[in-house]
Amino acid sequence: MPTVSPSINLTHHFLIAMPGLDDEAFAKSVIYMCEHTDRGALGLIINKPSDINLKGLFDKVELPLRREDLTDALVFQGGPVQTERGFVLHESIMPGKESVYASTMTIPGGLEMTTSKDVLEALSTGAGPRRVFVSLGYSAWGEGQLESEISDNSWLTVPADMDVIFDTPASERYDKALLLLGVQSWTLSPEAGHA
Repeated sequence: MPTVSPSINLTHHFLIAMPGLDDEAFAKSVIYMCEHTDRGALGLIINKPSDINLKGLFDKVELPLRREDLTDALVFQGGPVQTERGFVLHESIMPGKESVYASTMTIPGGLEMTTSKDVLEALSTGAGPRRVFVSLGYSAWGEGQLESEISDNSWLTVPADMDVIFDTPASERYDKALLLLGVQSWTLSPEAGHA
């Protein structure tokens, strides 16, 4: 098995699935990496919407949604792990300071990922973070697993761009993420290879 440098850190990067990756959960996906350490990695798929919008999600958790800008926003399938649990990726309310929400991971690059209900409660009052991305479930890799998949040409990586997450329609996120590398999807071969 090829080895990859243990110092690789893909936190605040996109993983972009290569065309040959035919795993149902990850085919043609773009994953925002929330954390990557020597113990493993965690991310959210940002381009696979579910069939529920935020208004529907808030109805399910019995909260009003007083943010007109978010009513029709889609909830995404963040990955195959804990698909019944919500994950809210959002801009930091106070960059450089501790999060105002109970269960939050601070991500270098100005984002936070919150799993506690208090962020939903803030949104329900009309407050909360300005830009949010909500998913059910997440994607995870054990120690060395992601590095191995990258060396097998399953993924391309590029530093994340918040506009792709928050301002680009879901159907265009795969191509926009590839453009960050200067690549167009039609130029990629579904066959993996090594030089």
